[in-house]
Amino acid sequence: MSVRWWAFPLLLVFLLAAAGSLILGFAAAVIYPTLPTLEVLTDYQPKIPLRIYSADGQLIGEFGEERRAVVTLDQVPKTLIDAIVAAEDERFFEHRGVDYLGVARAALSNFASGGVRQGASTITMQVARNFFLTKEKTLTRKFNEMLLAFKIESSLSKQQILELYINQIYLGQRAYGFAAAAQIYYGRPLAQLTVAEHAMLAGLPKAPSRFNPVSNPARAKLRQQYVLRRMRELGMITEEQLANAASAAPTVRQSLNEFPVRAAFFAEMVRAQMFERFGEEAYTRGLRVYTTLLSDHQRAAYQALRKGLLDYDRRHGYRGPEAYADLSGELTDERLEDALHDYSDSDDLLVAIVLEAAPKQVRVYRPGGERIVIAEDGLKFAARMLGEKAAPNQRIRRGAIVRIAKDEKGRWHLTQIPGAESALVSADPRTGAIRALVGGFDFNRNQFNHVTQAMRQPGSSFKPFVYSAALEKGFTAATVVNDAPLTFTAAQTGSEPWEPKNYDGKFDGPMRLRTALAKSKNLVSVRILQAISPQYAQDYISRFGFDPKLHPPYLTMALGAGTVTPMQMLGAYAVFANGGYRVTPHFVERVEDGKGNVLMVNQPQVAGESAERVIDARNAFIMSSIMRDVVRAGTATRALRLKRGDLAGKTGTTNEFVDAWFCGFQPNLVAVAWMGFDQPRTLGRNETGGNTALPIWIDYMAVALKNVPEEAFSPPPGVVALQVDPETGLRSATGISEYFYQEFPAPDHAELLPGSEKLPEDARNQLF
Repeated sequence: MSVRWWAFPLLLVFLLAAAGSLILGFAAAVIYPTLPTLEVLTDYQPKIPLRIYSADGQLIGEFGEERRAVVTLDQVPKTLIDAIVAAEDERFFEHRGVDYLGVARAALSNFASGGVRQGASTITMQVARNFFLTKEKTLTRKFNEMLLAFKIESSLSKQQILELYINQIYLGQRAYGFAAAAQIYYGRPLAQLTVAEHAMLAGLPKAPSRFNPVSNPARAKLRQQYVLRRMRELGMITEEQLANAASAAPTVRQSLNEFPVRAAFFAEMVRAQMFERFGEEAYTRGLRVYTTLLSDHQRAAYQALRKGLLDYDRRHGYRGPEAYADLSGELTDERLEDALHDYSDSDDLLVAIVLEAAPKQVRVYRPGGERIVIAEDGLKFAARMLGEKAAPNQRIRRGAIVRIAKDEKGRWHLTQIPGAESALVSADPRTGAIRALVGGFDFNRNQFNHVTQAMRQPGSSFKPFVYSAALEKGFTAATVVNDAPLTFTAAQTGSEPWEPKNYDGKFDGPMRLRTALAKSKNLVSVRILQAISPQYAQDYISRFGFDPKLHPPYLTMALGAGTVTPMQMLGAYAVFANGGYRVTPHFVERVEDGKGNVLMVNQPQVAGESAERVIDARNAFIMSSIMRDVVRAGTATRALRLKRGDLAGKTGTTNEFVDAWFCGFQPNLVAVAWMGFDQPRTLGRNETGGNTALPIWIDYMAVALKNVPEEAFSPPPGVVALQVDPETGLRSATGISEYFYQEFPAPDHAELLPGSEKLPEDARNQLF
């Protein structure tokens, strides 16, 4: 019987298939021995980022190319495993690395489309690609991927493969692995996520950018719904679970870079120190840095600084929109999104673009499609920029890029990013451990750390160091010095003729040092410095950590004409607060590696123990006592609202109101607040340290010292309290109590100060 005609095509197909199999088999036999070893999988060493924690365990910073948190499979909820399998590889637990049904389906799809459009990657093949191969879509890469999948499956269990996948897969936002993605997108660990949230994460591996739930919420939702349907079809969830998950409201975090505590300036300081110590390994070996920062202190400092700057900004009026975008022609959400692309929110100051503007109503568009109407009280701050009288480059009109925020009652209003900058830093004066640090209004906009990098004139906040030097020269808190006019030649000042003035322009005549510092009398400070000599004071201030070269030995030093940073002022004021010891501000307690081994422990010098004594304990006590009067009855009386008797400090304001300071302390906490412009210029009339910087300090201290008992500054040995006449400073049977060194008690009659007989005649005359 003759062979039927249809047998020849079948025979041809069989021969071609056999030949193809032989070729593939030969290729596999040649390539398989050249495949990489699996040591990288069997000895998995992921790149774990540098993580920085507060002293109370809050994560405040993370640095590294890959944001990752490694988990074991038993720490992964079953619903997430089900969602991953449903979305990526439903026959994962059945095949041996390659899903032939999937390969056939993909081959047919690619043949029909005329190109490589669809893959058939199993979870095992994705592990092979992620660890060993590129993502190019070629037949060669796919063939190698399949061979590696076979090799992996022959060496590792399904559980090991799945664990590698869960920890290694890229899920957008620099997140590698599902544990990291859970924290980034939802701010919670895997175990605390819902079925809907597990499905959302499981949908990301296919296209992390396309299905990003923040930047592409609509596409992400569609992908999530697909994963949920597949879970239901595979019997992984019930119909009720499907319905609940599908209708669940979005819970993804809108800001993907937030940490529980806002401490970006501080975290960057820690990062720089770790890089200096460990090099590039700092970003990959899973270092955990435990710092001195207290999270409640940091929150209070961050809020106080921003509030202080915004309050200052409101006092000086609205400056106009940040920029303008062309909104002519057809207006679509896509065009509006493009217009806002280069602008980002600054915490609660949200960016928006104006769609319509009228004196009584402004309508704006927010990224993501939200349209907001602002009216009535919400427009008051910017009212003068809404009319036709406003300059074209300041007017709020269609296309203007503006800032909006909600007030305490949840109502929207127009606002702006402050033009000035500020710094706030605090520490434990006994150890130098930094408790809070905010280097500016917004780290993402300006990464210049004003705490450590801003070299500014300290103004009157520098006077306590001159007064401290005077105590060592025989002055007392009761010494009477004349607050009267002075004139100096260029030779005396080192620059040009100078006639110093008091802030209020008045002269109050003879007064005690205590009163002079409380009222921040410039003429008294200059007379004191003239008496002890600028050269002596320049040498003396080095005890507090100041660089003498930045404080030239001229009489202008008395008014703070040198340059300092807020961090230097913090360390210097700590000397007064801790009884005379020099401590070094520090911010790292210890460093551990990824396995918990301690790599570094900081052992700070402690006041009264290992720290160096730099001034007499009696000096520190009397200066603290005088600075308590700055709060009680001087330039810092605003701080009385804290209702504490253990606060001391000094305001500082430089010429033309360029810099505003308040440096203050109590026995357990020292803090420094500063405000000014990056390009130095006036803050405005009456923007003094007491009006501008002190409120920031007060708002911080109100939280930092809450529930902290008052602790008095106790007189050390060698200090005596005597009654003196408040007018003359001489000993009196009736009068006020004043503290003195035991060897320099108040005189009972007029006499020259110790050492004053060596002063020039004109200096002695000016003192009294």
